Amino acid sequence: MEVPVTRSPMAVAGPVVAVLAALLPVQSLAADDDLELAFNDHCRECHSFLKDDNRLGPSLYGVVGRKAGTEPGYAYSQSVKSSGIIWNAATLDKWIADPDAVIPGNAMSPPYPGVADAAIRKKIIAFLETLSPKASGKAE
Repeated sequence: MEVPVTRSPMAVAGPVVAVLAALLPVQSLAADDDLELAFNDHCRECHSFLKDDNRLGPSLYGVVGRKAGTEPGYAYSQSVKSSGIIWNAATLDKWIADPDAVIPGNAMSPPYPGVADAAIRKKIIAFLETLSPKASGKAE
């Protein structure tokens, strides 16, 4: 006589939970890619996100928390150097939307017209926030 094998609900749930848990990092990577794409579509033509890689615009590595006009090795306009602005989510949002409204006489606009779409600006800023290791709350 054969004894039927039954599985408890927990025996079935275990593998299902494991599969779902494995998929979470993939979703996170997709979200990170989405942020980088927003940066690439609107900023990458002039800016790098690599440390010390200044191009037409300054490197944006570690920009969050940095005083405007202080990236070493980049020739900023006097208006940016003397602005006193510290880059954070709020100041970056305004700057990405309309640089001339934030710091008149900057060298970025024109030709940069700004990004009107708040959702895209939010993605760009979220990407910029990932660009440097944090130590004591300050970008390195």
